[in-house]
Amino acid sequence: MVQPVLLFRADGPARLTLLATLDLEGATMSEGELTPGAWGEGFIDRRHPHTYLHELLLTADDLLGRADGDTRISLTAGKGFAPFGTDDPMSRPPLRYPVNHHLAQILERALAVGAVTRGPVTAELGLFNGDEPERPGQWPRLGRFGDSWSARLTARPLRGLELQASRARVHSPEHRPGAGTDQSKWSLSARWAGPLEGRPAYGLVEWGRTSEAGGFFVFSTLLAEGAWSAGSHRLHYRFERTERPEEERISRFRSLRPHVENSLLGVTRWTIHTLGYAATLPERHGITLAPLLEASYGRFAETGNGLFDVRQVYGRESFWSWTVGLRLGFGGGPHRMGRYGAAVEGEPPHPH
Repeated sequence: MVQPVLLFRADGPARLTLLATLDLEGATMSEGELTPGAWGEGFIDRRHPHTYLHELLLTADDLLGRADGDTRISLTAGKGFAPFGTDDPMSRPPLRYPVNHHLAQILERALAVGAVTRGPVTAELGLFNGDEPERPGQWPRLGRFGDSWSARLTARPLRGLELQASRARVHSPEHRPGAGTDQSKWSLSARWAGPLEGRPAYGLVEWGRTSEAGGFFVFSTLLAEGAWSAGSHRLHYRFERTERPEEERISRFRSLRPHVENSLLGVTRWTIHTLGYAATLPERHGITLAPLLEASYGRFAETGNGLFDVRQVYGRESFWSWTVGLRLGFGGGPHRMGRYGAAVEGEPPHPH
């Protein structure tokens, strides 16, 4: 069972909102989910389980009320996603996680975020700890809070269209005590959701770049995905071309954490096409079921110099991946993880 998530939200007085997301992947997929190309938090070719407490955030929204007119200001603090990049893949149509997950999002940090929205433009600034989790039950290292930052600018020039640009500096994400190399990150994306020939549709194009060790290692990513629905049927497609680090392995699917030094053996480029179909069955007793079928074809190769040899490790330079599954839902759907308070499109949750 992958992506078992419980969402909780409570709206309180004085425009306060408490948001909590429990992720039980540590119990249902403790050794990760087999996904060629996935990496991060010590897992290689397996998507890692997220921490049990995925999000726990308190937001004070629309702080000035009517005093600032159409401007909306919010403050958010707790554990969650830094204001950087695109939505978490969990809330997007494809089931398969993209290779660029750790390039395109900064998640599960102790953070403080300020957001300002005026008209179609939103600006966000966040402070957080650079270290990422090493296991599902681990809490952020609070002594490192504030050693990293990110900023995101979002514009919505047309109905359904969203443009974003992000910048981040992350201190020693791979080494929990803080003695590792730093990352400099950029992200650009365009997202659209609306009707296409009278049917719901969605599209996303994103580009990202992460440089590490003062630019000695550079990882870039380009991803495009879309979905189109007709009644209870939905088709989706994703193209991705991403460079990922190849770290020293202690087993077939794991690398050492934390790094005692930078131990990258090289860089590989993954090009993956994913096509999927899902059908939503009629809702009963508030429960929705959606059988799905998804297939991916990918190729990978070394880039630049390094000690990593693709054929020696994998024995080939391409792969097929098939997934048959069933999505189960109860209550509301997942929110856009990483957008809180004034960064959420629409009106404040509380009346003035």
